[in-house]
Amino acid sequence: MKKIERLISIVMILLQKEVVSASEFSRLFHVTKRTIQRDMETLSYANIPVYAEYGAEGGYALMEEYKFDKRLLNHKDIENILVALGGFEGLIHNQEIQTTIQKIKGMTSIDFSPTLDLTFYDWPGRGRINEEILFFRQAIENNWLLEFEYVDQIGNKTYRLVEPYKIHFREMHCYLFGYSLEREDYRTFKLTRIENIQKAGFFVPRTDQEFQHEKQDNEQKQLVKVHLSLDVTVRDQFIERYGKDAVIKETSRSYLATIELPENQYAYQFLAGFGNKVKIIKPKGFIVKYVNFLEGAVKLYK
Repeated sequence: MKKIERLISIVMILLQKEVVSASEFSRLFHVTKRTIQRDMETLSYANIPVYAEYGAEGGYALMEEYKFDKRLLNHKDIENILVALGGFEGLIHNQEIQTTIQKIKGMTSIDFSPTLDLTFYDWPGRGRINEEILFFRQAIENNWLLEFEYVDQIGNKTYRLVEPYKIHFREMHCYLFGYSLEREDYRTFKLTRIENIQKAGFFVPRTDQEFQHEKQDNEQKQLVKVHLSLDVTVRDQFIERYGKDAVIKETSRSYLATIELPENQYAYQFLAGFGNKVKIIKPKGFIVKYVNFLEGAVKLYK
């Protein structure tokens, strides 16, 4: 771990704990106590009010006034950091995120050189998605009740009145998780299917949305174990997604993969994207549904 990364980690820990000993920091970062002392001196030079408490229960701490009144990072800053580290700074052009990054860089005079570089394709529709995500974040933060039209997979349109609670990124898609007043239950809405959205007043947040979100996610994750035969040219893609343990060498040109997939069109689309480089071995029921999916696509050209 580089010094700048260690300094940031030290401040984050001290923001959450009362006192941390030099020995504890030393064990945590695998450095000597003298190195920790120099780190504390560096933080002091950067005007971060770190002080030492002596005695059996002693260690390093931050001034309480600094923690609560002038702390560098609040929960929104931490959320923004996670978004940025996940590569979504390229998806969501948000001034809050840029301010947070600059705030971290300003914690020390040492040059900060990131070791991770993530690049995302700049889709033509990204600009519209950016605007919608920013709007939904405002709605969640301000408890706006939202009214919109929702279009399902086959084009049917319904009108929804929703309490928004979270923006959820899954694979390449963005979703809104909220409570539907018409359905009297929690629902997940794909952003690209939401139309004509309007603010329809305010709401008092419910207290059980975390449990319901987890429950709904588990229901959506009913997976089937699928065995595949892979061409060597697509081996890396399956290892990146499912890990090395899921892929076993069969011959010099083929591999066997065991993965879990939902029985829905998204799984079929995923597999179809590999063309003749992937063959399903079992289960039989999954093969039948996948073949029906492919035959439906072929019919468009007959």
